[in-house]
Amino acid sequence: MKNEKAVVVFSGGQDSTTCLFWALQNFGEVATVTFDYGQRHSAEIEVARKIADELGVKFKVLDMTLINQLSANALTRDDIDITAEEGELPSTFVPGRNLLFLSFAAVYADAIGSRHLITGVSETDFSGYPDCRDTFIRSLNVSLNLAMDKQFIIHTPLMWLDKAGVWELSDELGALEFVQEKTLTCYEGIPSTGCGECPSCKLRNEGLKTYLEQKTAGAVE
Repeated sequence: MKNEKAVVVFSGGQDSTTCLFWALQNFGEVATVTFDYGQRHSAEIEVARKIADELGVKFKVLDMTLINQLSANALTRDDIDITAEEGELPSTFVPGRNLLFLSFAAVYADAIGSRHLITGVSETDFSGYPDCRDTFIRSLNVSLNLAMDKQFIIHTPLMWLDKAGVWELSDELGALEFVQEKTLTCYEGIPSTGCGECPSCKLRNEGLKTYLEQKTAGAVE
């Protein structure tokens, strides 16, 4: 894969930034594609742009604001509360988002001569989102290849990792401090450790705490 080109579906958050570092280690050329879907905080796009610039990779923003017109949810409406009730999809779930993002990422990848797509979805810490599951990704991979008569490969390096595992991977890639300090995962649009209260921050920060505790225990042993 070292001589091939890859496209990372990129938001500037912990997961996609870790995937970007993974891609840079595994592919000869890497590009990123970010989506403007009317998300709650446009700061996400600027953070993604800054990270891409700093790491010297191509950065492309695609207009997907149609999603905002079709779906009312907590990530596209600031008047909807962020909730996660047992047995229900979180209010932050955006129907069809990964289906559309990966489909358009494939069109972009084909245009620039790439067959590798990389996304940071995880079935381990997927917050109940159905479009983060391995079965969905495998199904979509087949559908994209049939629809475009190509041989795309969708890579999901985080699929079987919990958040502590994602932090461990970023550390192995030499990017732990970078991801800690420069990414934006918070639903309130606050970079780094974020607000500390939203579900995304809690998942991220608890994962980091668990990983650092495991790392310290391993060093002691």
